[in-house]
Amino acid sequence: MARLTEEDKARNEAAIRAAMDRILAGNLPPGGKADLKTLAAMAGVTRTGFYPKKNRDGTPRPGPYQHLAAEFERRLQELRATGQIADPRAAQIERLKKKNAELKERIAARDTELARLTEFKTLAISRLAAQHDEIEHLRRQAAGNGTVRQLPTGASHQAPYGSYS
Repeated sequence: MARLTEEDKARNEAAIRAAMDRILAGNLPPGGKADLKTLAAMAGVTRTGFYPKKNRDGTPRPGPYQHLAAEFERRLQELRATGQIADPRAAQIERLKKKNAELKERIAARDTELARLTEFKTLAISRLAAQHDEIEHLRRQAAGNGTVRQLPTGASHQAPYGSYS
């Protein structure tokens, strides 16, 4: 693998900083997140440059863009701490969680109202059935007892005997 020249490294750092600014402003590519993978893809550099390396003797050394990865993470944490979420997907997830909670509350309220109305309907039907049974009982009693007289219906349009009209 060829070594990076100082000019290439400076150009890559400028591209990484520009991509970092776009990501932190919320301008993510479709399917992208506010993470190092998306940052590397938007800047056109490999992701391995953001992580520490090892020398041949096993001693660690920083990656060429590790300081930019630390800066990106720090800025991202600052945005999250102030309540600004740079990742639109995370904002969408939060919005959907709130919407889901609201819908669950609405469903619970509707279920309660439905149970109340069902109970009312059952009570009303049972009362109507009891009233109907009482009316039927009184009709049978009136028909079987000869002491009750049937009133004339309104078909004759004449005043009954003894009325003052």
